Amino acid sequence: MVVCWEQRQPPLALACIDHQTGKVLAYVFGRRKDEVFLQLKALLEPFGLTRYYTDYWGAYTRHLDPDVHSPGKRNTQKIERKHLTLRTRIKRLVRKTICFSKTIQMHDLVIGLFVNRYAFGRAV
Repeated sequence: MVVCWEQRQPPLALACIDHQTGKVLAYVFGRRKDEVFLQLKALLEPFGLTRYYTDYWGAYTRHLDPDVHSPGKRNTQKIERKHLTLRTRIKRLVRKTICFSKTIQMHDLVIGLFVNRYAFGRAV
């Protein structure tokens, strides 16, 4: 089972976590487009997922079978908690701080480093 989430402000960070353990399985960066979700779906194929818990974004309903897709807020609390932790620990995502990154490349690098350290326990 997997929970998919996307950050609402550009650049989009689309992440999936294991529903039971809360571990991040995969993530991608990009705009809110179908191609970004398809990249994430390709990264998730080796896991053999049986269920997707998502919000109601159209790309999910277009590219996931209804038998494995459960849209709604009820099962997305863990990923929302990770989102809040990410925002509070990385000041660069808040425009009103002096640390705000102005380039998408810097956002990608900082978020990627944080996810690798926080979710996977890897110092990069």
